Amino acid sequence: MGRLTIAAAVAAWAIPLAALVDSIVPDLYMDEIFHIPQVQRYCRGDFLTWDPMITTPPGLYYISLAYVASLFPGAWATRIAEVFDALCTTALLRSTNVIMAVICGVLVHDLLLCIRPEIGKRKATAFAILVALYPIHWFFTFLYYTDVASLAAVLAMYLFCLKKQFWVSAAFGAFSILLRQTNVIWMIFFAANGAIAHAQCLYVKNNVRYENSELTYKSNKEISHMDNKTTAPGFTEEIWDTIFKLWNSKCEVLIAFIPFAMVLLVFVAFIVWNGGIVLGAKEAHVVSPHFAQFLYFGLVSAAALLPWHFTPSRVSDLFHWCRKNKTYSSFAILVALGLSLIAVHFFSIAHPYLLADNRHYTFYIWRKVIQVHWMMKYVLTPVYVYSWFSIVNILGKSQARVWVLSFVLSVALVLIPAPLVEFRYYTIPLVILILHSPVISNGKLLALGFLYAAVDLFTLAMFLFRPFQWQHEPGTQRFIW
Repeated sequence: MGRLTIAAAVAAWAIPLAALVDSIVPDLYMDEIFHIPQVQRYCRGDFLTWDPMITTPPGLYYISLAYVASLFPGAWATRIAEVFDALCTTALLRSTNVIMAVICGVLVHDLLLCIRPEIGKRKATAFAILVALYPIHWFFTFLYYTDVASLAAVLAMYLFCLKKQFWVSAAFGAFSILLRQTNVIWMIFFAANGAIAHAQCLYVKNNVRYENSELTYKSNKEISHMDNKTTAPGFTEEIWDTIFKLWNSKCEVLIAFIPFAMVLLVFVAFIVWNGGIVLGAKEAHVVSPHFAQFLYFGLVSAAALLPWHFTPSRVSDLFHWCRKNKTYSSFAILVALGLSLIAVHFFSIAHPYLLADNRHYTFYIWRKVIQVHWMMKYVLTPVYVYSWFSIVNILGKSQARVWVLSFVLSVALVLIPAPLVEFRYYTIPLVILILHSPVISNGKLLALGFLYAAVDLFTLAMFLFRPFQWQHEPGTQRFIW
């Protein structure tokens, strides 16, 4: 029942709004000028011509081909290229993401029930609809971008990894990389934590003796506290426990996770052959040490999940946690503030696209907030630190420290090399945060859903009904995330 409710809810708003967008903006917009002509070449049977401005692999184009073929099997079966090409209209290709948005909602529902069965179908349904309304994800449901399909592939990979169907999970991992190359990081993240969980299950199943390892953990705990007073209590033991269990089941784990290793090897071979991770327009997407991007994600995600992070009770919880662990928390806060100040001073990158393109909301956030005064980027540093501390603290209540650490590292690996500030890049890790955040009351969930819906309607209205012109370039310009 939950899946049908989610599919019906998402389709109920996505289909009419997609039709509205297509009627008002029938022409290609922004990145669509690269993606749609490319997939239309595929529709004509031309798989050898490639636009050098496209930075991502053709995974979305394959999905669209399959989608169009499923709608018009006759044209596909007769292999009449002209007929099939005529079917690949802008409106129909955009509707690919409407289908993907429905699938995303269903996957979030199933993942929540898999991660936390006690949540119940009704609550899982509410959370899934909330994710479907998340403004960045919602907006790009109506345009031909890779983001919605990328999220669907990553969520499917995660679901099958949790279900221990590792070959299927790796297949979705490979396809997610065909949609966006950085998804390889999420594949490694899911596979690594899946391997740890698998080893723990094997440990219990085989009834391996734990007493011998306990002595080792205790001695390492003593050594750790002598050599490193800043280590969080219990973290060293957890690391050694994880290593011990992985080593005990190394053969079984290696065999089970071979499909992920195969995908990773192919990806490394691709990078060597391509000379980098980006396909086209490499000069505009040079890997850069953009450490401030990592901080932006913390604030944006905490703000997007307002009832979890910016409430009096949350501030009180963090304050009591700091008082309980005075030495450790004081040191951690000072280090985090110091590193954050270094990041915003030396590693805040203003990409030319960010500075010049006033069609994006990030253009205005950068100019009106971060750059409004030379001190502002430093003033925001404590808010960044608070946001990340809140995120880590909440995740730590339900997940092992190794899991939390690997998540933080994965976010860093995905975002720090990206020189351009794009909120679209934050969607996948934010959805992972939602999947692992505590259950909140129905009232807070409903309020956040209404807030998302208000932002959705505002951004769509600005996109559709507030067009403007550039003096230096013909055509109609529109506001976009």
